[in-house]
Amino acid sequence: MNAAKREAIFSRLQAENPEPRTELHYRNPFELLIAVLLSAQSTDVGVNKATVKLFAQGPTPAAMLAMGVDGVKACIRTLGLFNSKAENVIKTCRILVEQHNSEVPRQREALEALPGVGRKTANVVLNTAFGEPTIAVDTHIFRVSNRTRLAPGKDVVAVEEKLMKVVPKAYRVDAHHWLILHGRYTCIARKPRCGSCLIEDLCEYKEKVLD
Repeated sequence: MNAAKREAIFSRLQAENPEPRTELHYRNPFELLIAVLLSAQSTDVGVNKATVKLFAQGPTPAAMLAMGVDGVKACIRTLGLFNSKAENVIKTCRILVEQHNSEVPRQREALEALPGVGRKTANVVLNTAFGEPTIAVDTHIFRVSNRTRLAPGKDVVAVEEKLMKVVPKAYRVDAHHWLILHGRYTCIARKPRCGSCLIEDLCEYKEKVLD
């Protein structure tokens, strides 16, 4: 795919959704961090239902730490892997309190040192909470990048590196949200909705479903 096509793709995505936002509910960087940590193998809708009670009882790292593992489990029991997630939440809150003055760090290395936080989660927090031009490649973005030929790669790291090279700078801060929403609602896994896709004519997917 050439640069002109990529520019056109993001221009259209921007025109349709000028201010894209995550579908996770949060009020500050701490709540975003916890919500993303809980989102592994869970839907945003499911996470939002669980965090209503969790954030009410533990609005700060110290307050959530005081809930203990069992207290967190009681709030997130509906989520997959809730046992290990609760353990990671408490360990993360302890580190935030003891090492970061109860603030979410803005450095990738510090974020990735938190239990349960990998590169993808760190990228989401850096981008969504702090406005950094990072791109967190999840299954949706991986699929869209490869299917459209926007930024093909054999694994998520390769796709991330490719996207960081080819996404025009003017669109880089919001690219993560545009691509994930496109993959979630239009370029879906089993039967992509090519017939209603606003970038269908720019996409290089050879098996388009136009009916």
